[in-house]
This record gives sequence, structure tokens and C-alpha cells, in this order.
Amino acid sequence: MDAAAQVQRKEASNRAQVRNNWNVEEAKALYDLPFADLMLQAQRAHRKNFDPNHVETASLLSIKTGGCPEDCGYCSQSAYYETGLKATRLMRCPDVIAIAQRAKDAGATRFCMAAAWRTPKDRDLDSVCDMVNAVKGLGMETCVTLGMLTPKQAARLAEAGLDFYNHNVDTSPEFYSKIITTRSLQDRIDTLAHVRDAGIKICCGGIIGMGERVEDRLGMLVLLANLPSHPESVPINLWNKIEGVPVEDTAEPPDPIALVRLLATARIMMPRSVVRLSAGRQYITDELQALCFLAGANSIFIGDVLLTTKNPKVDRDAHLLARLGITSGLA
Repeated sequence: MDAAAQVQRKEASNRAQVRNNWNVEEAKALYDLPFADLMLQAQRAHRKNFDPNHVETASLLSIKTGGCPEDCGYCSQSAYYETGLKATRLMRCPDVIAIAQRAKDAGATRFCMAAAWRTPKDRDLDSVCDMVNAVKGLGMETCVTLGMLTPKQAARLAEAGLDFYNHNVDTSPEFYSKIITTRSLQDRIDTLAHVRDAGIKICCGGIIGMGERVEDRLGMLVLLANLPSHPESVPINLWNKIEGVPVEDTAEPPDPIALVRLLATARIMMPRSVVRLSAGRQYITDELQALCFLAGANSIFIGDVLLTTKNPKVDRDAHLLARLGITSGLA
């Protein structure tokens, strides 16, 4: 029996359970299936766990921009690189809440707040906890990304009522050291464990198009799928062109069908996770987005800006979803 047939047989016998023992060879066999077969398996997994005609809508705000002491080679906010981005201080809570209210009015059901820190200081964490509490008061789900956390800090966020913590692994273990040296992959995994132990849901994914191989993209999925519990949310980001960072020299946009294959593979490997088609949507056509939704992507960010990069207009998103018969928080 060839590898693809073995994967199909194993997938069929395990549809009712979530696996945490994937390997890259199995992921590659899935990824390489004939396109129609791959999409069929992805749709089966998707329909078993989600409404196939609904997409979650979230909004993302940079509450503290730039000046980050990490050297992530893809990031405009790193203090290591001259990208023309001006560093800012942490926003005031009332200003954040006003933006969250506008996001809710525009159709967002989850509000995500990001700060460019290696790890938050206690006084800053107090302010973020106030923001979390206030956003929840608007009736929205909350998510923050603040860098590395200690167990105590994770517990503080849980007490404030935080729903999700975003902390991406970014790429495969093999490619990781080629884009980041100031924070190890194990540092990221440790923070994920602290967040999970505090009872907070995890939002964890990565970036493609930085010059990595297909095997690296699949290695990232294997890493995520083999965590003790799958992330509740898995964002897949397309790298946005940023002048002045090292990845600019290695970046190569993924083939459109390769993106769909990756999303379908993620859906099969992590069937109960929300898979978010995240940064980079402004680069892809409506037709490609439709294929991504068919592959099992069921979440997007709405709003004109994601941290420091562009995003499709809300009207375009609403029009596309209406044409596809997909419901969301958008009018």
C-alpha cells in the first residue's frame, strides 16, 4: 500500500478522534493527494466539526507598535532593522475600547490586541488586563499577543477574562533559526504551555512565503498538531513585503494552489481548530479565497489594517462572502 493510500485509510479510521502523533511524511502524503481527493477529505473534516457556510470575523489592533527587541527577520516592528516604522507607546484604554466598539459595529466578533514586546512588564500587563475586561464588556471575544509570558502573567490574563492568547511558532523547527535568533522555539512552546495551564485558549500558527520549503510549512503543521492539545485557532499568514528586513531577500510568494493545499492539510490534521486565512489576503483574488474557504479556512481578519500591513476593505469581504453564501458578522 503506497503512502497516500495509507494516509487515506488512517484518516478514514480516525475521523472521530483528534490525533497528536503526526509525522512530516504523513502530512506530505496528504498534501500531495490529487487535488479533488484532498479537498474532499478537508470538506469531510470541516463539515464534521463546523458549519461549512460560516466564517468567523475578527479585528486586530496594534496597541503598542515598534521598538521590539527581537530580531524576527520578517517583522517591520523589530528594533534591529530600519523599516521606517515609528515606535509608539502603549495606547490608552479608552482609545482601545473606542476602536473595539467600531470593530464590533463593523461586524467583528473577536477583538485582538497586539503589543510589540519581548515580554510585558507588570505595569503594562495591568493596563492590558483593563483593556481585556473592557472589551469583554462590549460582548466580544478577546485575544492578545504580548510576547513571552511567565505562568504568573498568564494567570493574570486569565483572571481578567482573556479568551485567547496568540503566540505563533512561525515556521518549522528546521527553518526557525534562519529567521529568528533572539527567542528560541522552545521559548515559544513554553509560553503556549503557560497559557494553556492558565485555562486560556491558544491561537497559534505561522507565516509562509519567507523562503521556506513546502516541507517546512508541513513541519510547522506537524508541530502544531502534535502539541498536547491542538490550538483552538490556527492563523496562516502570507508574508507581507517589508523593505529593510532580512526576509525581503529570501521571500517567495507561495503558489496559489500550494496555499490551498496547505490549508486543506491543516484542516484535516487539526479538524476542530478554527483555521484563519490571516495576513496577506490583499494579495489574493476572490477566486483563490473561495478555494481557501472550500479547503476549510473559516476565519478572517476584517479592517483596513493588520498591525502595520494592509488588509482588504470590509465592503470587499462582505461582497465576497455574500456571493459565496457564507454567513459572518459582516452585514
